[in-house]
Amino acid sequence: MTRSTLTVAAAAALALGALATPLATQAQQPAKLKVGFMLPYTGTFAALGVAIENGFRLHLAEQGGKLGGREVEIVKVDDESDPSKATDNVNKLIKRDEVDVVVGTVHSGVAMAMAKVAKDTGTLLIVPNAGADAVTGPMCAPNIFRSSFSNWQPAYAMGEVAAKRGHKKVMTITWKYAAGDESVGGFKEAFEKNGGQVTKSLNLPFPGVEFQALLTEIAAAKPDAVYAFFSGGGAVKFLKDYAAAGLPKTVPLYGPGFLTDGILEAAGDVSQGMVTTLHYADGLNTPRDNAFRLAYAKAYKLQPDVFAVQGYDAAQMLGAGLKAVGGDTTKKPQLIAAIEAAQIESPRGPFKLSKAHNPVQDIYIRKVDGKVNQVTGIAIKALADPARGCRL
Repeated sequence: MTRSTLTVAAAAALALGALATPLATQAQQPAKLKVGFMLPYTGTFAALGVAIENGFRLHLAEQGGKLGGREVEIVKVDDESDPSKATDNVNKLIKRDEVDVVVGTVHSGVAMAMAKVAKDTGTLLIVPNAGADAVTGPMCAPNIFRSSFSNWQPAYAMGEVAAKRGHKKVMTITWKYAAGDESVGGFKEAFEKNGGQVTKSLNLPFPGVEFQALLTEIAAAKPDAVYAFFSGGGAVKFLKDYAAAGLPKTVPLYGPGFLTDGILEAAGDVSQGMVTTLHYADGLNTPRDNAFRLAYAKAYKLQPDVFAVQGYDAAQMLGAGLKAVGGDTTKKPQLIAAIEAAQIESPRGPFKLSKAHNPVQDIYIRKVDGKVNQVTGIAIKALADPARGCRL
């Protein structure tokens, strides 16, 4: 070889070496963890979907953008709170986008379709809100978890509270869909177990807000109290119409916390004094919750609500599983076992999961005071959903 040929060969070797180093480093980096968000970003529940995502992202930011040592990439689909589109939407995330885990949703009917697809495909699903009893009941599966509640839990607690307050005859009102039916069922179970009677259950199609005829029926029947299940924009309209009908003066209104959570600004004075039950409340004043509320307010210039907490805890649950397997999602049995065994240090208070993968948690009594759902006591400590029909 001539001197000039050797020089060219040496330069080429050096160039290849320079290229090889970053390529080798890149090859050692694990692929990003793909998390599919299937949440409502439009319609009645849009604000709820945003709060869930904010909570999840807050925990992710606290972990430096990684869970189990892996950077996270978020892929989003607007589920529009439409059960008829749910199967196609969740399949987009699983088959088209090839996500490792799905997080969603708010609407119980949509969540039921998501759970079926997750069960059929073995995809890890974390439900950050929808309380459909069946998700951790007959449809329970090793790969399906919930970071929120079952519809039965806050409703059952309120049934006990209403009975202890001396009410004997109560009417219920809700949208005619899974969440409404199950919430009313949970309330009725506890209320009648404690000597009360649900005299009539009223409903209207989701997401309808034409309440006047039903409110007229309530006024004529004069029950001791009313139990209502609504959320988001529908809850605002219901509270305003209930007040406009003059009912709060003679017929106390109760409900699960969704009736007032996240809507106090929009509802204004008509929500004042409302008593609800839920697994989160303002004024818990624990170090964990105070730190969470401060961090959330700094990040989003908003006060957090229960939906933000549930999103935050969905990220904590996923992180606990991934940490145990070093971020390797192919080790699914070990990942699942780690989430099952985890104690989640939630802003709501620490909780563990039931055998059916639903939180076992305190249910608080709250009262609207100004712009907060102030805690006034605990309705039931460490309440576990009965998970009827679960065969795990």
